[in-house]
Amino acid sequence: MGPWSTRSKLTRNAERLRSLRDELRVIDEQLAHLADEAADEELRALVTEGPVGSEPREARAHADAMARHRERVIAEIREREQRQDELLDRMNGA
Repeated sequence: MGPWSTRSKLTRNAERLRSLRDELRVIDEQLAHLADEAADEELRALVTEGPVGSEPREARAHADAMARHRERVIAEIREREQRQDELLDRMNGA
């Protein structure tokens, strides 16, 4: 693979990494909100005297889904960072 091709791949990889890191910041904000909402719903369910609806379960499911999405994004960031290191090594002739 030539230097131009390696640079091109490195550029695309860096752009994707930047995008993933931005996405992770948004996910972290959303996850904090969803986790707080789930905790509030669970607390309401504990103190209510009447029957509990599906709100606590749904709120927890949303928070859990966002946490799983966060883990997938983190895994892709790690993969992209490793790929970046490999491309840099290739550019430096290692």
